[in-house]
Amino acid sequence: MESMLNKLKSTVTKVTADVTSAVMGNPVTREFEVGRHIASGGPCMCWRIYNGTKKSTKQEVAVFVFDKKVVDKYQKYEKDQIIDSLKKGVQQLTRLRHPRLLTVQHPLEESRDCLAFCTEPVFASLANVLGQWDNLPSPVPNDIKEYKLFDVETKYGLLQISEGLSFLHSGVKMVHGNLSLENIILNKSGAWKIMGFDFSISTSNPSDAEPKYTCKEWEPNLPPLCLPNPEYLAPEYILSVSCDSASDMYSLGVVMHAVFNEGQPVFQVNKHDIFKSFSRQLDQLSNISPSLLNKIPEEVRDHVKMLLSVTPTVRPDADQMTKIPFFDDVGAVTLQYFDSLFQRDNLQKSQFYKGLPKVLPKLPKRVVVYRILPALTSEFVNPDMVPFVLPNVLLIAEECTKEEYVKLILPDLSPVFKQQEPIQILLIFLQKMDLLLTKTPAEDIKNSVLPMVYRALEAPSVQIQELCLNIIPTFANLIDYPSMKNSLIPKIKSACLQTSSLAVRVNSLVCLGKILEYLDKWFVIEEILPFLQQIPSREPAVLMGMLGIYKCTFNHKKLGIPKEHLATKSLPHLVSLSIDNNLNLNQFNSFMVVIRDMLSRMEAEHKTKLEQLHVMQEQTRTLNISNQGSQSEEKRSPPNTGNQIDDIFGSTTVNGKEHGSSAPVPNRMSLTLEEKQRLAKEQEQAAKLRSQQPLAPQTVKPASTSSNQTKDLTSSLLNNMTSLNSLSLANTPRPTPVPGSAVSAFPAPTPLGGSMVAPMSNGFNTSVGFQAGGMGMGVRPPGHSLYGGMSTATSTPNFGALTQNQGQMGQANKGPDMSALDSLFTSNKPKVPLNQMAPNAGLAPANSTPWLNQFSSAQNTSTQGPQAGMGSFGMQANPFFSPQNFSQPAFSPGMNQSAIQQGTSVNRDLKDLFG
Repeated sequence: MESMLNKLKSTVTKVTADVTSAVMGNPVTREFEVGRHIASGGPCMCWRIYNGTKKSTKQEVAVFVFDKKVVDKYQKYEKDQIIDSLKKGVQQLTRLRHPRLLTVQHPLEESRDCLAFCTEPVFASLANVLGQWDNLPSPVPNDIKEYKLFDVETKYGLLQISEGLSFLHSGVKMVHGNLSLENIILNKSGAWKIMGFDFSISTSNPSDAEPKYTCKEWEPNLPPLCLPNPEYLAPEYILSVSCDSASDMYSLGVVMHAVFNEGQPVFQVNKHDIFKSFSRQLDQLSNISPSLLNKIPEEVRDHVKMLLSVTPTVRPDADQMTKIPFFDDVGAVTLQYFDSLFQRDNLQKSQFYKGLPKVLPKLPKRVVVYRILPALTSEFVNPDMVPFVLPNVLLIAEECTKEEYVKLILPDLSPVFKQQEPIQILLIFLQKMDLLLTKTPAEDIKNSVLPMVYRALEAPSVQIQELCLNIIPTFANLIDYPSMKNSLIPKIKSACLQTSSLAVRVNSLVCLGKILEYLDKWFVIEEILPFLQQIPSREPAVLMGMLGIYKCTFNHKKLGIPKEHLATKSLPHLVSLSIDNNLNLNQFNSFMVVIRDMLSRMEAEHKTKLEQLHVMQEQTRTLNISNQGSQSEEKRSPPNTGNQIDDIFGSTTVNGKEHGSSAPVPNRMSLTLEEKQRLAKEQEQAAKLRSQQPLAPQTVKPASTSSNQTKDLTSSLLNNMTSLNSLSLANTPRPTPVPGSAVSAFPAPTPLGGSMVAPMSNGFNTSVGFQAGGMGMGVRPPGHSLYGGMSTATSTPNFGALTQNQGQMGQANKGPDMSALDSLFTSNKPKVPLNQMAPNAGLAPANSTPWLNQFSSAQNTSTQGPQAGMGSFGMQANPFFSPQNFSQPAFSPGMNQSAIQQGTSVNRDLKDLFG
């Protein structure tokens, strides 16, 4: 790396030293900055060409420098002759002014070390381009090494040389005398220019119609710099020491041959024996072989052959050569027209510029960029021509790289961006906005391009606003988001609200709808959708435009409208718009389709949300229950954990398999005293349930009643009185149940009829109190009820009391004292004491109340566990939910008498309960 840097440093130092030494002390350096060595040209390639700039104006120039050290090897006389010849050529060129001649910007200046003068910017000499690299910097610049001439460049270049010779021969009456590749210069834009007038010959009698030119005899002993290039000289120069304008045309023929043959002239000349060489050349020219001209295009081959004729009068003159069909190429004509534009008026220019877009694609890019583009941009100073020139400039910009655009086109376009008149300029820019935003740097877009778009949105012309709104979506993706959010969107909204044109308002809505995808979701929700409610007009096109924005936002996968906004703002607005009287049926249907879609999505989203919340709540509840169970298990002693659970919850057998209750155990550390007391009673009751004998299921066959059978009023009355007796018996204190009792009823924690008892009607206008104990067979945890509100006051009567009452009457042949109720019944008949009407074991069968037997049979299956018990106390077992059970069927002797027998354990339990 260090070696490369050192090499680069030495190269730069050497070049700087060469330049400094080349022009040191020369007056040219006072006004011009001399740059790098770029080319060479002139007689024997003796002039070094440097690029440079004028110090005062920064104008670009080319500096030609001749180093006098080149002639140090010659004698003083020869040196002086060489210097005089070079001076003559530059002075002659300085006096001549023509587009086909190299333009001198600063005349020749001489110093002790060099000669120097300045011209228009130069690319290289034609000899350099065709491979003659004498006096070029080392290494040869790549732009010269890789330069290839296009056909259009060759044609137009030869045409330019012909025009230059025509000017010299007809206008100045001068013979160039040394037309060759090294004396043809390509300027920076690619035009071919003539220089090297060192051996030019002017007419000796300018006033005569026929000019006469005096030619010097060839002196082979002179240095080459004092003689013209013999390979391009006409034979008469050497053989007859004569010349005229036809001699330059011969030189043109040789140049044309060299251009098509990679820089090789027609004949190689031996400069040491020039006369012999020209004699041999004369013979070959008299009979030119076809192979000599086979590389020259066929359409110009005959003309070249005529130019190389031995007889000068046969050669075409310069004016005739400019008119040959070979130069009627569309590209060459186009370039020729550009070079003569300064002579045209605006009408001619406008017609030419209108047809130019058809020609530009046929021309090489280098020709367009370096030849045509400068001519086009020079017209920007003429506002009337800008609408005609601008489309061509932008067409060229499409073919340029971004670097070429920034370097060659943008500097000239920047002032045009600010022009507001004529209005066509704005239209053209809008149509090519994607090109401008793609290739223009961000800073220039912000400072020049976007302000032009904003001006278009605010333009007084409705057509301009419509076009701008139609074009904005095509380049919206190229606008940076801050500019779009803070500048472009507000301008569009303002145009929509302030305009009086329906077309502008509709186009504004359409434009917003098309650029929604480039906006942020929340910006659309907060800025665009509320803006729709501000639009005052209600024309169908405006309403449909608003619907389109809602629909695009709703359906776009990146945007979308939240359900809250749908419910509170979007749907109300759309519904109000949908019933506008200006809408037709199809438009109304379009509104309703969008509204239904919004409603469906809002419903689905909210339902999904609620379902998810429900699942989360259930999961949280389950997790809390399991956490409480695990904490309870951890606080118990490990050896008896299973037994304690069985003691608390009990176990039931279903199909021979044990199942424990799944209810969680409350944390004992957090129980109150009342809860602990209730838990203890529940545990005690559970132990009793486990120790009782299972009851055999019984079936009840209802007796069939005939239509003529009389109703047993006595049985109905006794049945009603039994319910009343249960009320009076329930108010007496109950002893503790004896293990093995057949009835499973939980004792109430407080006396029946206390604060925990809820009075309730049993359907016979008699208040019946029910105990507050739970009705499940297992122990329920505090605070949780398996049956909802049935844990405190239920609609189920105390079936245990009724069953025990019936058992006692059947066993002791006497019922409880019900004489206190005699006063409730009065009759005309003799009073019969209620005690005599009490049923006994022999008169009143136990199944006279079938709903009690139904309950008894349900009790037999209650030992199947809490789940089975809950089913037993359902609607079927509860007489208050089956009113028809209160109808007492007649006693049938055929009924199964065993079904009404009670076991001894049941009788004993009833006796213990009721005394």
